[in-house]
Amino acid sequence: MSTLLQAGPAAAQAEATPGQPWRPISYWPFVVPALAVVLAVIIFPWLFTIWMSLNEWKVGSPITFVGFANYLRLPGDPRFTEAVGHTLVYTVLSVLLPLVFGTFAAVVFHARFPGRGILRAIFIMPMMATPVAIALVWTMMFHPQLGVLNYLLSLVGLPPQLWVFHPATVIPSLVLVETWQWTPLVMLIVLGGIAALPTEPYESAQIDGATAWQMFRYVTFPLILPFLFIAAMIRTIDAVKSFDIIFAITQGGPGTASETINLYLYSAAFTYYDLGYGSAIAVIFFALICVLAAILLHVRQRTLWTEAGSAA
Repeated sequence: MSTLLQAGPAAAQAEATPGQPWRPISYWPFVVPALAVVLAVIIFPWLFTIWMSLNEWKVGSPITFVGFANYLRLPGDPRFTEAVGHTLVYTVLSVLLPLVFGTFAAVVFHARFPGRGILRAIFIMPMMATPVAIALVWTMMFHPQLGVLNYLLSLVGLPPQLWVFHPATVIPSLVLVETWQWTPLVMLIVLGGIAALPTEPYESAQIDGATAWQMFRYVTFPLILPFLFIAAMIRTIDAVKSFDIIFAITQGGPGTASETINLYLYSAAFTYYDLGYGSAIAVIFFALICVLAAILLHVRQRTLWTEAGSAA
């Protein structure tokens, strides 16, 4: 019986292909369409962008090969260096504030109280709104004379602010919008982490007489660090390439006070029609994002939270 069972597959292969040797099935017909799409949608545009960055290409003028001249022009461009500074400040604030408020909201919504489900649903609504709609609403709220924000300040005796209409307050005002929109995302990530935590450390802390702050500081916070790091990675990569909210509210203004690398890239390529220089900015910007993502992933892999937690 065992001999017949062992001979069954070989006999079936021989009967399936009489007179021909059996060959393994090739999966290339299924892979080629996906490779073609990747090449057409991702690889070719980037290769073409790199090629454009090596040329002086202005709309209405002949294309001239200049090598790395566009890249060498970037360090001496004060507008580019200013845009880099704006991008860093905007990114740091847009990551830290949602992390702080999102963690606080996750701790609050993890507790059981009446109406918790409804309040959770209301809290995550900003994350589901479209960026342009958010920008239009906040632009009206930022209005110095008619905006509701200055009215609220007047109720508590504070002077009105110019918000996005002054160079000193435009980036903090934009960070306020970013924080309002993406704090719910951090809250969801951290809330999922808190819900997955074991109950034994909290029971031990209660027996030892720990306060609520001590339980958060020494129990909850160390255990949710991996989730906070994931949220920080998502927010960092998203904030550093933010474009829609800033462009819809300020278009980089007043002047160039809120112009990030993304907005300067857009201005160089589609306002001044310097496609070669804009392509060089795009390549450098993409490289910066890749380096930043690689650093974050390296730090995540080197941080042995899981092993440390299991050892404890």
